[in-house]
Amino acid sequence: MSAQERLADALYGAGWGTVRKLPEPVAARLGRTVADLAWKQRGKGVLRLENNYARVVPDAGPDRLAELSRAGMRSYLRYWMESFRLPAWSAERIADGLDVKDLHHLTDGMAAGKGVVLALPHLANWDLAGAWVTTRLGIPFTTVAERLKPETLYDRFVAYREGLGMEVLPHSGGSAFGTLARRLRDGGLVCLVADRDLSSSGVEVGFFGETARMPAGPALLAQQTGARLLPVTLWYDGPVMRGKVHPPVEVPGSGTRPEKTSVMTQALADAFASGIADHPEDWHMLQRLWVRDLDPAAAPEKDQKGTS
Repeated sequence: MSAQERLADALYGAGWGTVRKLPEPVAARLGRTVADLAWKQRGKGVLRLENNYARVVPDAGPDRLAELSRAGMRSYLRYWMESFRLPAWSAERIADGLDVKDLHHLTDGMAAGKGVVLALPHLANWDLAGAWVTTRLGIPFTTVAERLKPETLYDRFVAYREGLGMEVLPHSGGSAFGTLARRLRDGGLVCLVADRDLSSSGVEVGFFGETARMPAGPALLAQQTGARLLPVTLWYDGPVMRGKVHPPVEVPGSGTRPEKTSVMTQALADAFASGIADHPEDWHMLQRLWVRDLDPAAAPEKDQKGTS
């Protein structure tokens, strides 16, 4: 384990061990302070966030983008402060923390008995949304997590999410898809963060006027199992978080499997884009996403110098 990995593991461990014990107003102030410090340093993540927001709000000038990135960092640190404290929240606090519009798309899908896939972008706090589903609705679900380094850090995230009632599978290893398909065939719920491809088999989609790659998994699972595929978007609204369950993404009646997957993944991207455009500051995308940015030869010179 490298020194950097040991430091990351120690910091996250301190977050779950210490921040969870802080009073909520203190944790919120701490999050804003850390966010503002990170924003003022203008590091790689902040510059990447601004670069991404420039696609979402194309008419924004430098001042507006700086304002958005500051709000975005505050939203991002709010996510972390809430996540560190979620294991200590009461069921009532979790239930009161989220208000969902058009929830019937999910409940009707579960009642149909064919399983449901919820697909979300990196908006607001998806962990809180998951805890709300297991606590308020009483519906367990299965999800997938990126295998982080060091292994002890990955284990912390798995334990954290399992403690909130989720079944967590590793993204790598090749067996996750089969397990997810079995859960859906049994009428279960699968939740996947699906706006950034972590594999080499992503589907190219139009996203805010440029080409991006998003994972094929949600669409393939819906095709293979007959499960209902539902996009979900989230946003912060003062002290609470709000969400919207979008109408089902239908499987096209004709075409090859890759063609159907492309159409369905584009529909997910369009739903994600609508939520992100309405609340760009709550989109926590501090990584490269668009194909033009992922290809160093095609990236602007400034970006090649370290806006990752």
